[in-house]
Amino acid sequence: MRQVALNYKTGAVLIENVSLPALKPGGVLVQSAYSVISTGTEGLKVRQSRMSYLGKARARPDQVRKILHTLRQQGALATYRKVMNKLDRLSPLGYSLSGVVAAVGEGAEEFTVGQRVACAGGGYASHAEVNFVPRNLVVAVPEGVTMQHAAFMTLGAIAMQGFRQAEMHLGESACVIGLGLLGQITVQILAAAGIEVVGVDPIASRCKLAEEHGAAMACGPHDQTLILATKRLTGGEGVDCVLITASGDTNGPVELAARLARDRARVVDIGRVRLDIPFKDYYEKELDLQLSRSYGPGRYDPSYEERGFDYPIGYVRWTERRNMSCFLDLVASGKIHLDSIISAVYPFDDIGLAYRDIAEGGDRLLGAVIRYPKSEDLDRSLPNLSVTRKPKGRSEGSVRTGVIGAGNFSTSVLLPHLNRLADVCLTELATTRGLSGADAARKFPFERTGTDYHALLNAADIDAVIIATRHATHAAMTAEGLRAGKSVFVEKPLAISLADVQLVRRTLVDTGNHRLMVGFNRRFSPYMRIACELFRKGGDPLVMHYRVHAGQVDSGSWYSDISEGSRFVGEAGHFFDAFTFLTGSRPVSILARCLRPGNMRQDDLENVAAVVTYEDGSVGNLLYLTQGAESMPKEHLEIFGAGQTVLLDNFKSLTIFEGGKRRTLKAGVLKEPDKGHGEEMRAFVSAVKLGLEMPIPVEALLDTTMLTLATIESLKTGQPVHLLDLWAVNGS
Repeated sequence: MRQVALNYKTGAVLIENVSLPALKPGGVLVQSAYSVISTGTEGLKVRQSRMSYLGKARARPDQVRKILHTLRQQGALATYRKVMNKLDRLSPLGYSLSGVVAAVGEGAEEFTVGQRVACAGGGYASHAEVNFVPRNLVVAVPEGVTMQHAAFMTLGAIAMQGFRQAEMHLGESACVIGLGLLGQITVQILAAAGIEVVGVDPIASRCKLAEEHGAAMACGPHDQTLILATKRLTGGEGVDCVLITASGDTNGPVELAARLARDRARVVDIGRVRLDIPFKDYYEKELDLQLSRSYGPGRYDPSYEERGFDYPIGYVRWTERRNMSCFLDLVASGKIHLDSIISAVYPFDDIGLAYRDIAEGGDRLLGAVIRYPKSEDLDRSLPNLSVTRKPKGRSEGSVRTGVIGAGNFSTSVLLPHLNRLADVCLTELATTRGLSGADAARKFPFERTGTDYHALLNAADIDAVIIATRHATHAAMTAEGLRAGKSVFVEKPLAISLADVQLVRRTLVDTGNHRLMVGFNRRFSPYMRIACELFRKGGDPLVMHYRVHAGQVDSGSWYSDISEGSRFVGEAGHFFDAFTFLTGSRPVSILARCLRPGNMRQDDLENVAAVVTYEDGSVGNLLYLTQGAESMPKEHLEIFGAGQTVLLDNFKSLTIFEGGKRRTLKAGVLKEPDKGHGEEMRAFVSAVKLGLEMPIPVEALLDTTMLTLATIESLKTGQPVHLLDLWAVNGS
């Protein structure tokens, strides 16, 4: 199938041939009929992509702060690679469409194949011939609503949510500043609710259209009659609410809102403008400023949008899905008219022309619609895998490798290291979305890409599998790969629950396939290996103190999703495995405490202190912290034993104290800290190719995983947890 993509590095808008998206539980595959281009949101994204690097930095100061943090933690070279990888990536465009259900996933049986639906959501309702969309972002199209009109549903829901935030009542008055696509829809919603509406826009044709849609009057922001006409319409008081639907880097709408509003009125920002509030004007009128968050309650909540959990109507009357349905009902009843705001309809093959028109004449266009080729049924003969290109220069006997997942870590760390190995053939890549697979195939020589990871795991021409997906999928994919007879490398964590650990352990026992490795890369770091050699010579028990300052999780990060375990569960294995590697001994027990034990949740593990004891008498102390300064280096390890002390500072330097002597090893200024990823990949591939034992013993992988989960048990009970007891309780 085909999908529209934006290269943020070059600004090019492309049509890419990609694999069909995977049909997952809780959603449907939708074959697109029409989709709407948001001239505001998408136009801004395309314009930003065509800026210079300096211009991009000025446009996204939030990303600049992240880059500076990465620079402090990882060094210049690693930061440069990470930034370039982010920039040179194909991003989906579009978030509002209509189409026909082509397939129904488990848990979304309220829909039927062939049903007309409208869909919402960035990354889901994309400009693509086929999309996978979760159930809460899909609504049925009512009878009497054309598919072209239904494609506007997401824009309608945004306007509906702004109206909800305004809390308007029959007989009140409102002003809409910005009469673009969103503003025109907002005017019609207000008029349908019996609200007296004033419109403001610098383009005369848009003002005229707003009056045709029910505005009492509309004019430019600098029109001398604006204030007088507004006072005349409102008995000299000013409007009850100002809704800002304009976009741009200007503070004019916020300032104008204060002039048009009555005393103690409401100002609702639905668009995207500068919000430098003129304090005196807003203070003297005691204006109430509200922000409207996209489509409504449920937006940006993965439990609602991705996993399909609805909010009870008795507690949340208007969720984003109910806003979508309400808008379509207004269209069906004839209270919302969309023909007049459709400026152009472009065939899918002319998508480049559409974005050129938006770039060159954005003021002229309101509703730009994409029309997709008609088809009676989804062509099931389309291959789920698409051939890309054959690898070059690979030797006979190369390890034929399949990779599942093409997220940022996979494409910026794992795949570059794999691709540098001469004895690796990148055979197949599986992703849930075809565009991410096509994007990775631009940079790495995969023979084929697809969206069916089951087919990859069972492919006869694949020797080894790399699993680099989100945490909750690791255990099941690992077990399936082992049952298929593959050598499996899975990124940490191996499992996020005790049941998951048992699944992997049973599979190891039942199949006898121990060709398993987990991405505990710290032990492969040059500095960690030097430290290990020093202490293994003495053979004495060690005292180890590993301080990790993980920092705060970004708002909206999938790490905060409880279904993925937690960031602690995802990361702690690195540090516990380092203890095991240094001691060469198995863990016995763990005692853990955290900053907020009274209300500790698995998705809120932070500021954890854990003490681990080992069979040889060693003690490991892990501090996993989040509340310190952002500039604090992430990792600091101190090791004491056999008359020696070693300090490892964020993998940038290693200081060794022996007797009265001290020596320090440092990486070059431009050299990135080596945390062992490259050597880890090399060791795994070598073991697969030569039939050697896996680089990390299976017992150590299971011990480390159980130790991570035992930390949570100790936090819950406040008591030490013995690993043998935990295994016994869980049926081993």
